[in-house]
Amino acid sequence: MSGQPTPMMQQYHALKREAGGSLLFYRMGDFFELFFDDARQAAAILDIALTSRGEHGGEPVPMCGVPVHAAENYLARLIKAGCRVAIAEQVETPEEAKVRAKREGTPSSKALVKRDIVRFVTAGTLTEEALLEPRRANLLVALAEVRGTIGIASCDISTGEMVLEECEHALVDAALARLTFSECVVPEGWELGPEGAVERAKSEFGSDGGAAALQRIHGVATLDGFGDFSRAMLGAAGGLISYLEHVGRGSLPLLLPPRLRDAGQAMAMDEATRSSLEILASQSGSREGSLIAAIDRCVTGAGARLLAEDLAAPLLNRAAIEQRLSLVQWFHADPLNRADLREAMRNLPDLGRALGRIVAGRGSPRDLGQIRDGLNDARRIRDFLARLPDTPDLLAGLLPALSGHGALTDLLDRALVPSPPTERSSGGYIAEGYDAALDELRAISGNSRRAIAAMEARYRDETGVAALKIRHNGVLGYFIEVPARHADALMAPDSGFTHRQTMAGAVRFNSLALHEEASRIAEAGGHALAAEEAHFEELMAEIVRAREAIARTAAALARIDVSAGQAERAAEGGWCRPEIEDAALLDITGGRHPVVEAALARSGERFVANDCRLMPDDRLWLIGGPNMGGKSTFLRQNALIVLLAQAGGFVPAESARIGLVDRLFSRVGASDNLARGRSTFMVEMVETAAILAQATSRSFVILDEVGRGTSTYDGLALAWAVVEAVHSTIACRCLFATHYHELARLAESCEALSLHHVRAREYKGDLVLLHELSSGPADRSYGLAVARLAGVPALVVARAKQVLDRLEKNRTETGGLAAGLGDLPLFAAIHEEEEPPRDSLAERLNAIDVDALSPREALDLLYELAAEAKATKS
Repeated sequence: MSGQPTPMMQQYHALKREAGGSLLFYRMGDFFELFFDDARQAAAILDIALTSRGEHGGEPVPMCGVPVHAAENYLARLIKAGCRVAIAEQVETPEEAKVRAKREGTPSSKALVKRDIVRFVTAGTLTEEALLEPRRANLLVALAEVRGTIGIASCDISTGEMVLEECEHALVDAALARLTFSECVVPEGWELGPEGAVERAKSEFGSDGGAAALQRIHGVATLDGFGDFSRAMLGAAGGLISYLEHVGRGSLPLLLPPRLRDAGQAMAMDEATRSSLEILASQSGSREGSLIAAIDRCVTGAGARLLAEDLAAPLLNRAAIEQRLSLVQWFHADPLNRADLREAMRNLPDLGRALGRIVAGRGSPRDLGQIRDGLNDARRIRDFLARLPDTPDLLAGLLPALSGHGALTDLLDRALVPSPPTERSSGGYIAEGYDAALDELRAISGNSRRAIAAMEARYRDETGVAALKIRHNGVLGYFIEVPARHADALMAPDSGFTHRQTMAGAVRFNSLALHEEASRIAEAGGHALAAEEAHFEELMAEIVRAREAIARTAAALARIDVSAGQAERAAEGGWCRPEIEDAALLDITGGRHPVVEAALARSGERFVANDCRLMPDDRLWLIGGPNMGGKSTFLRQNALIVLLAQAGGFVPAESARIGLVDRLFSRVGASDNLARGRSTFMVEMVETAAILAQATSRSFVILDEVGRGTSTYDGLALAWAVVEAVHSTIACRCLFATHYHELARLAESCEALSLHHVRAREYKGDLVLLHELSSGPADRSYGLAVARLAGVPALVVARAKQVLDRLEKNRTETGGLAAGLGDLPLFAAIHEEEEPPRDSLAERLNAIDVDALSPREALDLLYELAAEAKATKS
């Protein structure tokens, strides 16, 4: 490759320019090869050997490769590492390349097989079974802005489901957090896109183009039948479809008619709330330790994906919630039939994803078999459920979607073998008896093979060479092979054999009869494969025509699986059906945290249940008590109970009455966000500000330790003002945990606020955490006891006790930090005179317990005080 680039490298560079920032998988025989920087990057990610091929610019060209037959495994690792891959396939055979070269006047010896990028593989456009997580949706999202409104189009191309919605600028992050997308597409230069978003030309996000694309795809003259889509939604749809056409090189995957998502249909939760409550992933990012991991009892991947969607977007429509709850209760009340149903569903194929691969043109005979088996199983499940009494309304609406595929399943039953293979190149998936001509071709091929076996026996007798064998390989085809010491008998001119190849210990021959028989086998086999391929395309077309009905069947099966799984989880844990009301209340008896309870159960421990009763006249609870006493758990468990109820499931409690919550907010714990330049306290304040700006009287808010990230005075002042705002300005249901005992004074001026604490006691110097909630203020924080429990050295704890006693004494003498705060008008503009400067040196001297100091400590302290006095004087 030194000097002038070879034709192959010229072709490679042209394809690489087309691939842009994607890694280029360049097909060479049985391998996908990567070159230059692509090779270096891929070799490091895949942990494969980096070699070289020729030279470029006087330097060896880095190269690595992966086998075509195992490419999916390598693609999965590259996609997980954040790469995009362009697949460059050979689009003509070597023979066709030679014919083309001759036509173009190029020597056939220099004919280069034409290659083209047939597909881009990206995180949001996967359909292959090996590249997808069965229990997680794989969403591609596109964003567009039209006249100040943000449109969002989301699609899981593995199942074809497409949803359009819009939101305000300030709510984009919350919407994207709900969608948990794999890839996002935005207009070029757009500032609202998330990190790592794919940028495309702004012209692709036009609303007129989006509407026209949807009309073309679904063969309609108007989109009115699908929903009243805004310009912003259509612009996002246009960007999404354009991107799909780009990665598919002109071909589109399965896209079902778009659904309209109204912002008023689902409970709103911002990104911080979702992270805090660990709904779909724990703080570490894994599924383990999350809410869905604790409650998911679905037996199908489609059911698990739908459950995640339910939890991500709990309903606001009371009637729809009650429909889901009634179906869960119906399954809960009949454990025997529930068990039979779940056993029948356990081996259901993933209908939606098999359909997605078929419509995208990436289907296999196995996918055809999955459609056949899934539709047959759906009909049997429908017959089973239809026989049961008192069918709930939701199930009655789902049952018709489980049948109606009789003609298609009859066709697939007749056409396919019981267990079709994954690969179609070798045939063998069309059933015997479906096509008489195909059966005849197979018979010819089979008879010819028997004829070759007879020929081998005859040649042994004629030559007297018992070791003679007729073999086959991909280069020579059929040939006769004898050991070298017997070759002379076949070399004679009148032997009827023609010499083909001499090996180290064997000699290979041909014969006219063998050549004729091999030709008949090849011709029959080729015709048979062509006939199977034609049937495959016909069956694919039939499935594509029925795609929307099949998708409805898949969706109905998923909903049934979710409801039966929710009932199973409720039966396991003794969960109850919540009562959904319109009043702004939250009345829970014996509530429990589903994730913590499950974790304790694994270690043989019991979770301590607690009640929570927030009523219009007692809607804000101020909760004190020690760290590790269960305050945060109590706050989160009630938020999760609300979420589970409005998602349409039973809840971990003895009883629950829940007034519909329009927005759920959780500010429990915070950490630095260094990427955005935010400290822990800044993150805390940003989250608190969002709550104060967005919460309504129908919201539910949980707040934990507001103000702890700054000084005591600042923190108390902020916590005090936030409590007043939540109580009197927003007037929503709220659980507020704090260590500021001074906030108890607010009970005197806030009539809907009540005081509570988590119980603890000290026994023989040890702290005993009871994890029980009681009425009334906490007597103290037990901070020193918790420090001792955590292993802080005894000398440090003893010193802290001395300092605490002095601080408590000072607070008692001055009336405490909150003295006089009760007289402040709510949010009045206060202009106070500046406090006189404090004598910090005198304060330090007053805090010293001289008797407790060792000689060395006293000397060190004297040096410190002297240095401080000099600094103050200067």
